[in-house]
Amino acid sequence: MTHAMVPSDRVEHVTVYGRDSAKLGTIERLMLDKLSGTVAYAVIKTGGLLASHHHYPVQWSALKYDPKRQAFETELTLEELRAGPCEFDDDDFDWGDRSQSYTHPHYWSV
Repeated sequence: MTHAMVPSDRVEHVTVYGRDSAKLGTIERLMLDKLSGTVAYAVIKTGGLLASHHHYPVQWSALKYDPKRQAFETELTLEELRAGPCEFDDDDFDWGDRSQSYTHPHYWSV
């Protein structure tokens, strides 16, 4: 049966491509708003096999699923993604704290 619903564990590790068709990374986790019950944003993991990974939040509504690619697409480029908040592997980062503002419109807003 084909439908639009997908469990969160099937979204994790799906590739995300930028507007220039370059691979940005993969979805590491989804952040859910407990009060509204909606997905607020996805955390995108970038980096390679030998490099440390970086983790960036992207507003969920900024990601569009492409069934042909079986991947998500966004209007961001890697440079724009890197301009926002970031967590490195093993950093202590509170992904629920959205008090900081950033210039790119896709960060933190729901």
